[in-house]
Amino acid sequence: MNDLRYALRQLLKNPGFTAVAVLTLALGIGANTSMFSMLNVALFPRLPYPDSGRLVRLYRTSPQSQVLSHSCANFLDHREQNHVFGTLAAWHWEGFNFGSTVQPPERLTAVLATADLFPMLGFQPALGRGLSA
Repeated sequence: MNDLRYALRQLLKNPGFTAVAVLTLALGIGANTSMFSMLNVALFPRLPYPDSGRLVRLYRTSPQSQVLSHSCANFLDHREQNHVFGTLAAWHWEGFNFGSTVQPPERLTAVLATADLFPMLGFQPALGRGLSA
């Protein structure tokens, strides 16, 4: 506390230095804020979903890894006990071999998703109906 009083006394004794220090801080904070705002728009554009600012992705962590996926049982428990989020949805990328007896198999990547995922992201099917539970 004594150091703070001493600093304030020194600043009051030297008004020229105080003005230069405050002006320097103001310019630095202003320049930093404007640069961050421009880079935030350029590097992190909004996601193309309605209310994308409200989307959250949940991970499990452990001492070995900071990004672990949830098991189906964990997801169902989270969804059942949820009192915070409006909707919970899950998805998983999966690779499949697709082929027939006359053609060699082709490797495809698909998404396994719960029925809540696409309505939560604001997607409507062009034809037919969406997924159901």
